[in-house]
Order: sequence, then C-alpha cells, then structure tokens
Amino acid sequence: MPHTNPRFISRLTRNTLALILAGGRGSRLKQLTAWRSKPAVPFGGKFRIIDFPLSNCINSGIRRIGVLTQYKAHSLILHIQKGWGFLRGEFGEFVELWPAQQRVAETAWYAGTADAVFQNLDIIRDHNPEYILILAGDHIYKMDYGAMIAHHVESGADMTVGCLEVDVERAREFGVMSVDSDGRVRRFAEKPASPETIPGQPDRCLASMGIYVFNRGFLFEQLFKDSDMPGSSHDFGKDIIPNVIKLYRVMAYTFRDPRSGEQAYWRDVGTLDAFWEANLELIGVTPPLNLYDTNWPIWTYQEQLPPAKFVFDDDDRRGMAVDSMVSGGCIISGATVRHSLLFSNVRVNSYSQVSDSVILPDVEIGRNCIVRKAIIDRYCQLPEGTRIGMDAEADRRAGFQVSEGGVTLVTPEMLGQEANQVR
Repeated sequence: MPHTNPRFISRLTRNTLALILAGGRGSRLKQLTAWRSKPAVPFGGKFRIIDFPLSNCINSGIRRIGVLTQYKAHSLILHIQKGWGFLRGEFGEFVELWPAQQRVAETAWYAGTADAVFQNLDIIRDHNPEYILILAGDHIYKMDYGAMIAHHVESGADMTVGCLEVDVERAREFGVMSVDSDGRVRRFAEKPASPETIPGQPDRCLASMGIYVFNRGFLFEQLFKDSDMPGSSHDFGKDIIPNVIKLYRVMAYTFRDPRSGEQAYWRDVGTLDAFWEANLELIGVTPPLNLYDTNWPIWTYQEQLPPAKFVFDDDDRRGMAVDSMVSGGCIISGATVRHSLLFSNVRVNSYSQVSDSVILPDVEIGRNCIVRKAIIDRYCQLPEGTRIGMDAEADRRAGFQVSEGGVTLVTPEMLGQEANQVR
C-alpha cells in the first residue's frame, strides 16, 4: 500500500458520514442495562461507552455523525445532548440523534443493523456523503478511521470490513473473514464452529469488528435489495456481507497499532466479567488503553465537580486509595480503597474496605462495609455493615447478581431502594 497523504485522508473524512449503531440492549450485562442501553453504560471512571466511537470520529476528522438509538435511550440521549453539542452547525458539523421513527412504511423498531440504516436512507441522502462509515456503539478502542477510509478508496473497494486478529477459540464468537493475498474477502462465516484461519497463521483468525465503509451508491443498492429479500434478518453480518462477497469487491482492513504494527487494543465489554476486567485494566501502571494520551483524547460530558478528597489519618481510620483511580467529587472518609475504580461522586465512609471493585457514579458506601470484586451500580446506598463479594452464595441469597467469574453486581433495586431510572 503506498504512503497516504494526510491531505488526501482529510478530504475523504470530510466527505464521510459516520453512523453509530447505539440501540443495543446489552442483555449479557444483566441488570446493568435494565435502565440504559449498552452504549450508555459508564466506563473508565468518567466516560460512557459511546464516547469511544464518538471520540474516534472527532479525532479522525469525521464531524458528521448520526447516532441511531432504540432501547431505553433516554440517558444516552441526555449524555449526547450535554456532552456532544460543541460541534458547529455553520461548518456542517453535527452529532444527530436518529431514533426509530417509522420513516419507512409502518415499521416501528429497527429489525437489524442493516434495517436501522435502511430506515434512515432519506436522511443519509440529504446529507449527501461520498462514503458512509458504519460503527458499533458498544466497544472500547481508539482507532483512526481516516486510515481505513483511505485503504477503502485506494483498494477500489465497494465495501471494507474492519477486522481483528483473534485466536481460534475466540473467533467462534465473531463473524470470521477468509481473505486472499490482496486482502479481498472471499468467504464469510458468522460464529463458525470451525473458523477458517489466516493463511500462514494456523492459530489466528480474522474477525469482523462490526465496522464497515461503503461507497454511498453501493450501500443504497444493497439495502434496497436486502429489504425485499424474504427471510432476511436485515443484518450486515448475517445477510449483507455473505450476499456481496462473491459479486463485488469487499476488502478487509486489519486494525493494528500504527506504531508497533501489533494488534491494537479493542474490548467488547458485553458481559459483567468483561466489563469488570476492562475497567480494572485501566488502573495498571502501564494499562493497555492509555486514557492520558493527549494526542488522542476521549471526549465526554464533564460534570463540574470538586477534587477527590481523602480524610482522617488514624491507624484504624485512614482515608486512602492504593493502586486505584478515583474520580472528581469522591470522598474517601477514613476508609481504604485498593485496586479499584471509583466514578464521580462516590463516598466511602469510615472503617469500610473496597477492593477489586468498580463503583459507578453517585454511590454511598456506609460505615464498616466490605466490598470485594464487585460492580456497584449508580445511586446505590450500601447500608452500614454490608458485606459484598465475600461469599457468592450469600450474595445470591441477598438478591445480587453473581457472574460466572465471581463478580457481584449490585443495583439499587436489589437493595430495595428507589433510584433515578435515568442512569
């Protein structure tokens, strides 16, 4: 691939419309998505999952963005309205919210990923993009989409699929691409029992990230075909890709770290265990995802809060946090926090111990509590003496959710507490 001129990429990104599919229910996150969609789930101490693809767009020079919402989207909508209104309409920049709104016949809800885009073709046509970038709204990663769009154009592709290199066992959870020596997709299998490996790498497969670049006319043509196809589930992975790879030029774009050339950071935080693990990865000395990277900042709605505070210094009552990330507005009052991530406005009261846990915003942990290997949802108020994460069976009897990996999830409803359902 020849060296790509940055001005060439900037022209391409200006002519690109990004669509973020953000209507996912995220049912594997259990009660964590009872009142919010998966893209609205808080992540990393001060962000929400949707902030990562949105920030990738802004940092890539793509400033025309549609966010397609559906399941329990109110908190997501509020977050985008508060945190993503800084683009200037006078310059043709925007982040628009596109709910399911019966724009096609009597259809109410989006039936699949392809149908979600199909129902909004009139809006896409009005924006008149040359290229359309389709993104999942529920993954954590940092990616320059400009390089992928340039690869799409230079390769003469009708469609380009963003791909990860994964091991064979993990590949069974993805759509797996089989490519030739030029990177052209020749076969595609959705969650195969026996995934086809990369030529020359018998232990690695090429998995779809759910990221696609289309030429506008080609996308329109394929969506109209799919809408008329009996039995179609109207999904890009299940229907569109298998139907186009034989007749059209579909290319794979492997997502790599631009400096090392190795597989870049990417996480699907779709289960409680994956969500817990990905958050706690961030507190490491050299985390795989660098949130302190000023060259690729993650933008979000920033609530104005006082600094975190640690009070009391008695031997049995010392406010301290070790190997942890503590966000603004937090007060650690005579308590100990170890290897944990605290979101904004968390208060941990005297003699309590928090370890290996992810504490979401606006939580109060009473005195003499012990919280281990847990996710505490927003607005929880743990009564004095509460014990979480010490005995899985006791946690289950208390009505808490315990994951396969032994992570305990606690929500206000499990505590018998009324809480703001806009989370």
